Amino acid sequence: MNFQHDIIVVGSGAGGAAAAYRLVEAGQRVLLLEKGEPLPRDGSTLDIHQVVHGGAFLSREPWLDGAGRHFVPEEHFNVGGKTKWYGAALLRFSPAEFREDRANGYRGWPFPCEVLENYYGIAESLLGVRRIAVEPDLANVLSTLARRAPGWRSESLPMALDPRIADDLHEARHFDGFASVRDLKHDAQLALLDPIVDAPNFTLRSGVEVSALLADPRDASRIIGVRTQDGQVFKAPRVVLAAGALHSPRILARYIRQHRLADQLPGVSAVGANLKLHLLTAMVSLGARRMTDTLRKTAFLTHEDYPHSSVQPLGFDAELIATLMPGFVPRRLARLMAERAYGFFLQTEDASVPANRVSDVERDGIPARVMDYEEARSPVAAREHRAFTRAFSRALMKTGRVSFSKRIGIQGTAHACGTLVCGVDAGNSVVDPTGRVHGLKGIYVADGSILPRVSRVNPSLTIYAWGLRVGDLIADAVRREAAGAEMVMP
Repeated sequence: MNFQHDIIVVGSGAGGAAAAYRLVEAGQRVLLLEKGEPLPRDGSTLDIHQVVHGGAFLSREPWLDGAGRHFVPEEHFNVGGKTKWYGAALLRFSPAEFREDRANGYRGWPFPCEVLENYYGIAESLLGVRRIAVEPDLANVLSTLARRAPGWRSESLPMALDPRIADDLHEARHFDGFASVRDLKHDAQLALLDPIVDAPNFTLRSGVEVSALLADPRDASRIIGVRTQDGQVFKAPRVVLAAGALHSPRILARYIRQHRLADQLPGVSAVGANLKLHLLTAMVSLGARRMTDTLRKTAFLTHEDYPHSSVQPLGFDAELIATLMPGFVPRRLARLMAERAYGFFLQTEDASVPANRVSDVERDGIPARVMDYEEARSPVAAREHRAFTRAFSRALMKTGRVSFSKRIGIQGTAHACGTLVCGVDAGNSVVDPTGRVHGLKGIYVADGSILPRVSRVNPSLTIYAWGLRVGDLIADAVRREAAGAEMVMP
């Protein structure tokens, strides 16, 4: 069979862009298909009224929760995926966060952290990750915290921000949750796709939604391409799923159902299962002094009593913090309070729970997307998160600050991971340690779906590292196959 492409990558976020970058570097003919379009560069992605109040760039896809209630996840479909909008904090998982922890319901990775060590370094270099000095207002809060609540430890946060951002106040105050116009926040498109976009062996097609995987007519266990929502067909001997933890498992599950492969795949029950979102809380802390820091998101806090939790400041100025104030507070008062406030983002690792899953169902003959997730299924993590939130609020009170918090619910899918979990045992995992789907040929996964654990920090850097590794492993496999074919030729 003649193929126009060697590899098709579905999705242009952290994992998909990283895999595509390495494969193009290795000389493979890569087609990258992205459901969304490139973001505009007219300043609208920095406009609080369009981004925050209007939700202009959010997906409108309707979903159902486990109880059948309608909601809309905070998803973005665009070239570069969520990385265009993320807060640019890129942290490594610790060695302990690769190991199994049965007491807390945390699965182990099928390899130690050293396997990703080199790829962490490559990702950090490509994305220009650096530690930024803590600004004066936050430094004052942290020093007071260290004196009055000494159990809290802080360190500077590794960030993918261009040093020039300090000279552009508008971008500096609107990078966390906004997309840069001047490329001052480094993301998957800027760091990985732009350098290869003109390569003769790379094709990027945006506005193309993949709806189905294609089977080899002679062997349904082999994937040979994809079909898009508008009926186009693209073929390649290898397909890399990187559509995200809410979407990649549904594409794979659709294929398994269509070709009645469930009985042949021992880990089929894990497809879509083990959804992890992090337990998340936004906290606003008020003090007597006006806060004048610009970037704000420059530190990372932990406490040894809460080993699976962490705190980062929100990169929000007064205008943005005012949007987090309770609704009963008059808007003018909310703005005045916000000028004396700092925002914080608290997160706790949740467990891998098979019942927490994404799937497609039919309701009255109409297909529906379902996200059945309940934090109560991770009771140890839920208790730690509640205690962690109370402890941080009390600690801030010792510095003279009054805080209130707001839980981020099921719609907050920025850190969604784990729905095609990676493991050695094909009976309870979907993807093997090289990125291949157990029991199928020609199909790999490069996004956050594979994460067995999500750690207490943002998963972006680990997804980049995994995608780079998958790209290298596929390129190596192609080279070995080519060498083997040459050896058997007469």
